[in-house]
Amino acid sequence: MIFIVQRKVMPLKDLLDPQGKAVMGGLQNLGLQNISDVRIGKHIDLQVEADSKEAALATADDAAKKLLANPVMEVYEITVS
Repeated sequence: MIFIVQRKVMPLKDLLDPQGKAVMGGLQNLGLQNISDVRIGKHIDLQVEADSKEAALATADDAAKKLLANPVMEVYEITVS
């Protein structure tokens, strides 16, 4: 069975997000003063062949821990459909 696994990777809340700050400055320069913070992350779709949803989730979690997210600087969420 093929599962589509979606991963959202975001910088930890306690760390500075320079890309988010740059985008926030650009938005404020465009007159969008009511935006108080911007955080930039990654959205990753994986196509996983597995026997079950749980196995697909385990494979995606393994991929996240080994390559797709840096646990020192990032937090991630995984959803399977």
